[in-house]
Amino acid sequence: MASPELEDGPDGPLAGHPQTLRPLTGALIAAVLTNRGYAVAEDAAGDLVGRWAESLIWFHRRGADGELLQVRTVTGHRFGIEHVPALYAFCNAWNHDRLWPKVFVHVADDGLAQICGEVITDLERGVTPHQLDQLLDCGISTGCQLAAEVGRLPGGSVR
Repeated sequence: MASPELEDGPDGPLAGHPQTLRPLTGALIAAVLTNRGYAVAEDAAGDLVGRWAESLIWFHRRGADGELLQVRTVTGHRFGIEHVPALYAFCNAWNHDRLWPKVFVHVADDGLAQICGEVITDLERGVTPHQLDQLLDCGISTGCQLAAEVGRLPGGSVR
């Protein structure tokens, strides 16, 4: 595993003692993801997003002070509205059997459905780069597992 505990310069987001808690910032998230070798970009709202296979994974800061980390996977397979009951059953079974990510069905305005998953962590007290690395890895790896399972469901297609 890549370790973000290396300094990236005296003023960089990874600088300082590796066990020091720091506030969750977009720059810290980007530095940890970059240190792992992941390519992410900033979207129009200022959130980071990356592509893993056919899926997109967003890295949001939520809460009044941006203290909540949300890693949201939007799986790449889309389904017709007639598949929604089966997708609900899939989500219920997934959520019953697994802790992460929590999954749900999203029906877009075009009538096509996708399965999304999210891992949310409250980091009000701060986070070390190593802790953040672990949280991001959890969100990404379980999101990829979700996407692989969704890809095996009947009726879906990548659009």
